[in-house]
Amino acid sequence: MKGMIFAAGLGTRFKPWTDKHPKALAIVNGKSLLQRNVEYLRQYGIDEVVVNVHHFADQIKEAVEKNRGWGSRIIISDETEQVLETGGGLLKARPFLEGTEPFVTVNADILTDLSIKRLLDYHKDYKPLISFGVTKRKTSRYFLFDELDRLHGWRNTKTGDEIIPLPGKQLVEMAYSCVVIFEPRIFSLMTQTGKFSLVDTYLSLCKDHLILGYDHTGDKFADVGKPESVAQAEALFL
Repeated sequence: MKGMIFAAGLGTRFKPWTDKHPKALAIVNGKSLLQRNVEYLRQYGIDEVVVNVHHFADQIKEAVEKNRGWGSRIIISDETEQVLETGGGLLKARPFLEGTEPFVTVNADILTDLSIKRLLDYHKDYKPLISFGVTKRKTSRYFLFDELDRLHGWRNTKTGDEIIPLPGKQLVEMAYSCVVIFEPRIFSLMTQTGKFSLVDTYLSLCKDHLILGYDHTGDKFADVGKPESVAQAEALFL
């Protein structure tokens, strides 16, 4: 199984660190976010990993080379000319990821102990196009699911915006964990090009294709999106 770590973001919420460094190299208890996610994937035998880069790309390349990929084979997907966000970044990495087996993606600034084995077992049991981790935690942006965990839409509770391609009754709000398993046929179904978010992909496909949320509420989870969240992450991930 192959993996991808999204590490190309500008990290605007993580200033002042990101004025001089990529957020993926921010340190949590002596290890960078990138190293932690490479090691997270390695726990499940995923040691062929593509990492996309844009903001201070050379620093990430240097860290990967200096540390010999932390024991994994790291392929750099260079987005120096234009940051492509998660959807565009995934599409650019297609030559590395496509094949006959599912693959997994994670965000560099997310730390979790969600079991990828259990997520993969769930994915194999129900055979959706996409399965991703979700939890019952408070946020402002939620995915909306029915009683069978099928994705129906998206809602921003702060702005009131919502997109519901597949209307349904009593939809449940769940927070996205950014650990995702894709079937390789996703690439032939993606209609967006250039710079776009995977959220756009999910919402454009959920009406006609099965996309499932895997509830792993209770697992450790930290969104290291702001400097003050580092202390919270360090309390969870030693």
